[in-house]
Amino acid sequence: MPDTASFAFTPSLLLTLAFALALTAGFVLKLWLAGRQLRQVALGRAAVPTAFADHIALPAHQKAADYTRAKLRFGMLEAALGAVVLLGWTLLGGLDALNQALLWALGAGMGQQLALLAAFALISGLIDLPGTLYQTFVLEQRFGFNQTTPRLWLGDLLKSTLLGALIGLPLAAAILALMASAGQLWWLWAWALWTGFNLLLMWVYPTFIAPFFNKFVPLQDEALAARVQALMQRCGFAAKGLFVMDGSRRSAHANAYFTGFGSAKRVVFFDTLLRQLSPEEVEAVLAHELGHFHHRHITKRMAAMFALSLAGFALLGWLSTQVWFYTGLGVQPGLVGLVPGAAAPPNDALALLLFLLAVPVFTVFLSPLFAQMSRAHEFQADAYAVAQTGSGSLASALLKLYEDNASTLTPDPVYVKFYYSHPPAVERLARMHAGAAA
Repeated sequence: MPDTASFAFTPSLLLTLAFALALTAGFVLKLWLAGRQLRQVALGRAAVPTAFADHIALPAHQKAADYTRAKLRFGMLEAALGAVVLLGWTLLGGLDALNQALLWALGAGMGQQLALLAAFALISGLIDLPGTLYQTFVLEQRFGFNQTTPRLWLGDLLKSTLLGALIGLPLAAAILALMASAGQLWWLWAWALWTGFNLLLMWVYPTFIAPFFNKFVPLQDEALAARVQALMQRCGFAAKGLFVMDGSRRSAHANAYFTGFGSAKRVVFFDTLLRQLSPEEVEAVLAHELGHFHHRHITKRMAAMFALSLAGFALLGWLSTQVWFYTGLGVQPGLVGLVPGAAAPPNDALALLLFLLAVPVFTVFLSPLFAQMSRAHEFQADAYAVAQTGSGSLASALLKLYEDNASTLTPDPVYVKFYYSHPPAVERLARMHAGAAA
């Protein structure tokens, strides 16, 4: 008779099956949603929706449809590649092979663990490189959005890689040291370090990091600056300065945002935004951003991020001690006694990487919840902007931005619920007009 014990559903096997099932289900879901969006956008391509007929020309509407569909097709290919690469790292043994090779070359210790993290990041970046190049120099170029040059793109890549190493490796070393020596509650200390690092980064980024990539100059338009200052004073908001960023060096897309933390907050306008919008429309867009601060959306999102990261670190603290967590995801951990008389190689870097690889597979199904929260925040910010500046300026600004950024006006409603962090244009404009009429 066959040995039925060999077919027992061990924790390791259950994790393998759950991971494979979640990865497959998530991939199929992404393809299904992309297919719905492709069909819906194609159906709406022939005519501008009635609500926008007086504002958006048919060629601009069709460009947005073509741009959306091209990005979707590319995204489907990226999703397929991502699923294959993830399987390669995990169940097919790629991460285990990389770890064993570095153990053989460097021996066990902090150096090997940092080398594992760095090698993983480097290989992952190289795998993603062709897709990034295609998106920038083919897809964005085809629709007239790319403004960057190969030299500028390469410079950005080198700068971001250097900054990532200078900032990321010391942080990783600190977390690995806590995992090794801070006891069973290491995850709590690591979370505190991670939280403090993120708060510090928000403070130093505008002044010390962002200028490595873009040029920021004070807003020269005195009339616009006075209008913006008056708006901020009415809203009880203080900023360190008003700046214009040379976004046009890289892209024709337009934006405005707040950056920084505490006394380091700055208002930043893309130069493309100032060229596309009137002063009244710029004021309305800024009022929308102020609405996020008025409703404490930024604080709420930060609190949610820190709470989720605390839960994540706690989960990692438990999983890192479970052998089945490693073996179920295709990795053989270092175990005490595996080699007689030898110390067990540390598993901390392996645990970090496996956790970062596995968690998105299971949490992708929570995307609609976060998207819904974000859309609700956008409606609140719109309502605040309408109360401060009226609905006309914000509506006209949004219409220009939707046109200039080639955002589709006919998205699939199911796709919207799953992915969209901002409500579709038709919903935003309807809410604005309803609020103004109330």
